[in-house]
Amino acid sequence: MAYEVDGKVVETNEKGYLVEPTEWTEKIAEIIAAEEEVSLTDKHWDIIHYLREEYLNNGGNQPNERTILKAMSAKWGTKATSKDMYELFPHMPSKQGGKIAGLPESRRKGGY
Repeated sequence: MAYEVDGKVVETNEKGYLVEPTEWTEKIAEIIAAEEEVSLTDKHWDIIHYLREEYLNNGGNQPNERTILKAMSAKWGTKATSKDMYELFPHMPSKQGGKIAGLPESRRKGGY
């Protein structure tokens, strides 16, 4: 599977995760989100950018749910809950959010 964006082909694996995370763009995120039936809002973008920053600038770190909650609570200035996260990314924020963020598939089993 691959995405064609602005004349460039971006390869994915059989599950739709980008093969090369550095080829990600926000336009690709919008395409993946549409396939995942997720309508992106500012809060989605906050999580997506946070996940990318952690992965690219922190040795491939893919935060778990609790870590995402703490980071978004700090960013948004209100206590984020698991319910908030799953309303944004119904198929697990760290996994579905990571997929939309162009990151490799997380092998993490649980949220905590």
